[in-house]
Amino acid sequence: MTEPAPNSPASTAEMLAAAAALGIERLDAQLLLLHALGRPSKDRAWLLAHDTDPLPASAWPRFAESCARRVAGEPVAYLVGEKEFHGLGLRVDARVLVPRPDTETLVDWALQCLEGRVAPSVIDLGTGSGAIALAIRHARDDARVTAVDASADALAVARANAARLGLDVRFAEADWLDGAGTGWDLIVSNPPYVAAGDAHLAALRHEPLGALVSGPDGLDDIRRIVRAAPAHLQDGGWLLLEHGHDQAGAVRGLLATRGFAEVQSRDDLAGIARCSGGIWRTVK
Repeated sequence: MTEPAPNSPASTAEMLAAAAALGIERLDAQLLLLHALGRPSKDRAWLLAHDTDPLPASAWPRFAESCARRVAGEPVAYLVGEKEFHGLGLRVDARVLVPRPDTETLVDWALQCLEGRVAPSVIDLGTGSGAIALAIRHARDDARVTAVDASADALAVARANAARLGLDVRFAEADWLDGAGTGWDLIVSNPPYVAAGDAHLAALRHEPLGALVSGPDGLDDIRRIVRAAPAHLQDGGWLLLEHGHDQAGAVRGLLATRGFAEVQSRDDLAGIARCSGGIWRTVK
């Protein structure tokens, strides 16, 4: 990006145009510019209202650096340090995956499964930034929510988000359901589900690989969770899993074979079956 001449600060429109010339999507550029200006990410209307205003010269180098990193593939959420998820503003960095809007489908389904249950017990496996656990706790203030991750770094991010949002969630460092106890109303997880060698991994190189890849077909961790879950669920408890765009049939098969009832899938925002789950009955 060419730096403006001295004493000629760039306007909002000029800075966004420079980002567009680099191939950066407009929404991404707006978020990067707001961050460079020290303004909240929700202030996009301010940018429109001040389209031709000259901006502080100090904003240009910060904006230019962020644009260069974005062109190199770094997620906008890492560059601005936050991502909105299910109405919550979460702090994120390279220690955790960036929460995706499609995962809100999993949260909405989880909340439906908890309807009519008083003080339900919920465990979120592989919590990362804490997105799922915190969204459920925010929507159900009577829920007893535990968030588990094998990564101490990820748990540090999740704990900080919980503290900043004032949400009471218990955190535990563990490998999936190890030490999880019994009697859960709901086990929910967005585990790694990308196949090793998948072509899409190149575009995800800035995010933690261990939170993405799960064996040759991407289902190794889902198999472990499905196999272990019944021993930890109460009668009538649900297991809900996010998975890849082409894995719904395979995951439903794993659930049915393990003995889950009412096995089904839910579509994401694009109409793709993104989550699958079932209910555990101790009496068949």
